Formats: sequence, structure tokens, C-alpha cells
Amino acid sequence: MAAQPTNPPFTTALLAGGIAGTTVDLSLFPLDTLKTRLQSSAGFFPSGGFRGVYRGVGSAVVGSAPGAAFFFCTYEGVKDILSRARRRRQDENAAIARLGGVEIGKGTSTWAQPFEHMAAASLGEVAACAVRVPTEVVKQRAQAGYHGGSSAAALRAILGQYGTVGFAGVWRELYRGWGITVMREVPFTVIQFPLWEALKGWGRRRSQGAGGSAKVEVGAGESALYGSISGAIAAGITTPLDVLKTRVMLSKERESVVTVLRDLFANHGVRPFFAGIGPRVMWISAGGAIFLGSYQWAVNALQSNL
Repeated sequence: MAAQPTNPPFTTALLAGGIAGTTVDLSLFPLDTLKTRLQSSAGFFPSGGFRGVYRGVGSAVVGSAPGAAFFFCTYEGVKDILSRARRRRQDENAAIARLGGVEIGKGTSTWAQPFEHMAAASLGEVAACAVRVPTEVVKQRAQAGYHGGSSAAALRAILGQYGTVGFAGVWRELYRGWGITVMREVPFTVIQFPLWEALKGWGRRRSQGAGGSAKVEVGAGESALYGSISGAIAAGITTPLDVLKTRVMLSKERESVVTVLRDLFANHGVRPFFAGIGPRVMWISAGGAIFLGSYQWAVNALQSNL
């Protein structure tokens, strides 16, 4: 049986997540800008076209490290809790079976692990969105050319509404699109992370079967490859949700997801729901490689020094 990796401790997940989030956001920001402009209701060229592709990078940098750190701390923590509970149940069942003279295996771990990863990833995304959504709102408005393409100006415009709409109104504006962001990110992560974990498990078994050392975790390069594959698949499937999220965040008025969905479908049909799918798949495939490769590198490096 392949050696099972230990989940990284809280501090390791915190630091590795912050490193991974900053690395991927800075590396791929121009592609994210092009994708946002393709999905903008104003159109690609009116939103800026190929000019100023680093508009909004300030807000992305502010949100990337804490958002990714929140995600991985929650993800690894929940995964550890669920795996411990599963192993405890397995040990109890095995002890009961031995009392009856029956020997049982631990096959339940094979089918239970993907569901543990789905649950952990879902909760991780909800935690990350608490940080990510306000910075995403500011970033996308700058990317689309609003407020002169400045993140600081976009943030000041939102905070400047305090005198007319109060704290609650500013809060709602900063978290505009929260619901659709969670609706997009959770399905994406539920697809990507179990697939990434399954590919890593396959990689560990393949290495041990080939007579390699019984390593408990894959290397950064291998993790990057699996992150790229899983990210591309998840990105293509969830593109319609990404389009809806972008339209809600960029709408001049506070339009609901249902209103945007109905108007988009009635006026343009299905095609706009897949706007930007090429840049999105390319961006997230590359992003999955950088994000999960750099995360694995940081985890391995930090754990080897403990």
C-alpha cells in the first residue's frame, strides 16, 4: 500500500498558501485582465483591449496572499479532521470485527477520501472568499477601465458612498457578487482539488511501484503538472458561472444573479456564457501549475526544515 502523506501543520499551510497565492496572481494577472474585458458588457476594446493589462494589480496583491492562506489553512485543517475521524472509525470497526473472528481491510479509505477533499475544499473557498471578494470587486473595476483603471480610485469611489448609503451600503458594494463568487468557486474547487489529490495519489503509487523510495509526497514539478490538468478541466466546466460573476460585479446597478442570467440568455442566447473560455482555461491551467506547484514546493521545503 502506498505511503500516505501527512497533512501539513497550520503554520506551514499558512505560509505556503500565502507564497502560492502571491506567485500565481502576479504571474498571470495580464491573462486575468483580458478574460475580464472579454466578459465585460461594455465589450473588449471599450474596456481597454490589450492596453494596461496590469490595471488593478494592487488590489490583487493585497488579497492574494491572505486569501490563499485562508484557503489552505481551512482546507488542510478540515481534511485532517475528517481523515482522523475516518481512521478512528476504521480502527473501531476493525477491532469489532476481530472480536468476531473476522479480518477486514481498509478499503473504505479509497472512496471516502474524495468526499473529504470536496468538503474541505468547499469550506476553504468560503473562508477565502471573505478576503477575495472585496479585492476582486476593486480589481475587476480597474481592469475594465472604470475610475481611470486605478485600484485605489476604484476603492475610494466605493468608500466614498459612505455618506449616502452608510456602512451597510458600502459593505454590500464591497461584497457585491459574493453569492455568485461562492457559486463559481465552490464547484470549481470541488472538481479541481479532489482531481489534484487523486493524481498525486496515483503519482505516489506509480513511484513506489517502480521501485522508488517510499516518499510520502510528490515533488513540486509533479504537483504542478497535476494542478494544470485539474485546473483546466474545472475551468472549462465552470466558465458560465464565471461569466455571471463578472457581469454581476461590473453592473452599473445592483442587479441580482437571476436578473443578469435572464437578460443575458434572452438577449444573446447561450454563447455569452462561454465568453472568455479560451483565456480562462489557459490562465487557470497555467495558474493551477504555478499555484499548486509553488504550494507543494513551499510545503516540502518548510516541512524538510522542521
